[in-house]
Amino acid sequence: MSWRASSGLRSWLTQRLTALYIVVFLIVFAFVWGGQTITFESWRAWVAHPAANIALLLFVFALLVHAWIGGRDVVIDYVKSASTRYVLLIVFALGLSIMGLWTLRILLLAGME
Repeated sequence: MSWRASSGLRSWLTQRLTALYIVVFLIVFAFVWGGQTITFESWRAWVAHPAANIALLLFVFALLVHAWIGGRDVVIDYVKSASTRYVLLIVFALGLSIMGLWTLRILLLAGME
């Protein structure tokens, strides 16, 4: 079976893998911080570490991909008008792109200072 012929399988698998990464990241994050108060300085020091920064970028990317697949499937399943569906998908994609770029900017600025 090719990936091209099974785009539903690809979306399903991508959503499961992103969910798995999100859960693992959150468990590790909770373990690392262990109930202590997170201040801006401690967060910035944590994000300045390259491994944490990469893990956080992957987390945000997984979250955005997961949200895109879920939102896209809901819109495709429940919005019957093609024009409304396209507008909603474009707005949703733009919103997720802006959130991703904003997060990338924050992480890059926090890692530089």
